[in-house]
Amino acid sequence: MCAIKTLDGGISWLGVQYKTILTTAESGGAISVTESISPAGSGPPRHIHQKEDESFVLLTGACDFWLDGVVHPRRAGESFFVPRGTNHTFKVTSAEPCHHLKILTPGGFEGFFAEMAKGQFRIPEDMAKIAEIGAAYNLSLTGPPL
Repeated sequence: MCAIKTLDGGISWLGVQYKTILTTAESGGAISVTESISPAGSGPPRHIHQKEDESFVLLTGACDFWLDGVVHPRRAGESFFVPRGTNHTFKVTSAEPCHHLKILTPGGFEGFFAEMAKGQFRIPEDMAKIAEIGAAYNLSLTGPPL
């Protein structure tokens, strides 16, 4: 059994750990980078980032990325790009957690993770509040997780 890595100084929401390692302020608004550890079987609801491109770099584990109805499997050492305005989600498919980097350009979206962790909102019980906060970050929820 492998030990589960924790992100010192990070935050947690729905079992996912987040730690912003490059803030929007540090990049002059150009980019944000968030390190994340997602449990096996986890993944967000389908959604669209209206203003940000999103890139994932998988450090451990594996995920199926769903992009406009097409599934794209990825594993540790691989990456995946989601253009802004594209309906997408992912699901961790490995038995171990998926440790990955989320890179958003331009930056600013890392505040969404902080607000979710602070409120400890639940899915599906708090979807209206999650959608409301998401809208402030140019995020539209479009459907259930995979």
